[in-house]
This record gives sequence, C-alpha cells and structure tokens, in this order.
Amino acid sequence: MPEHLKAVHTSLTLAVAARIIDAALAERVAHGLLPLAVAVLDAGGNLVAFKREDGCGVLRFDIAFGKAWGALGMGMSTRLIRDRLKERPAFQGALAAAAAGRFIPVPGGVLVLDAAGTAIGAVGVSGDASDKDEYCAIAGILAAGLGCEPAAPSADWRAAGL
Repeated sequence: MPEHLKAVHTSLTLAVAARIIDAALAERVAHGLLPLAVAVLDAGGNLVAFKREDGCGVLRFDIAFGKAWGALGMGMSTRLIRDRLKERPAFQGALAAAAAGRFIPVPGGVLVLDAAGTAIGAVGVSGDASDKDEYCAIAGILAAGLGCEPAAPSADWRAAGL
C-alpha cells in the first residue's frame, strides 16, 4: 500500500466476526439445537462474515441478516423491538418497508458493543426458535470478549427447551 494511503477503519474486524460465529455455532452444537445461519454486520450495516450450517433452509441468510440489520437500524436488540412494537403493527410494517424487507423484529438480532458501550456491529442468528437463536448470538459475542445488548439472554430461552 502506498505510504500516503491508510487502511480504511472498520468497526468490527473479520477475525472478531469469525470468533463470534464459531462460538455461536459451538454453542448450538453443545445444546443440540437445529442448524444455524449466523450473520455479523459492522456498524455501517456491511456484512463482515456469514456462515450457514448444512441443513439450513434457503431463507436463513435473509432472516439472520434482517435480524442484525433491524437491531442496527433501531439501535436495540430485536427482542426489544418486538416487545416495544407488539401493539404497533402499522409502525412495524412501515419499518419493514423503509428497510426494503431487511427488518426481522423477533429475537436473534443482538448489538455488539465495545468496552465503552458503543455499538460496533450486530449479530443475527436464524435456524431454531428465536429465543435459542438469541442465546447463541449472545454466547458468541461474549466468547469474543465483547459486550452486547441485551447483556444476557431472556429467561425465555430456558423455556424454549435449553
């Protein structure tokens, strides 16, 4: 690279994204969950890394991406989005239209936070029940040494059979 050029700064590196994905998938295996698709986006909504396990349906990428995109777009987890908008279906529809279909407001979209609490990206997981997807996303982020919103899975993940 020429001396006068500097590398473009990224909010979330490929190496970190890979650690998040691998840890989320290891958690899936440890609990015997259904095959997962995991998407990691940087703070600008760019796809940094994605893995889809054998056995996932063809829509799993779009759902995982939409969960991560929705979390970034609204600045909160998709669980919180779902809970806040459950009585506002018209607004949910408007958000989906504004996001060109990249808005999936169910658990499984989790913000990735740096040490200062700033969102540096998001993880979206799809493949099992939404509560289990969210559990794996959070486990992956924490295993990579980062913070997340929500900081811990909802108690609902236990009721979902984990």
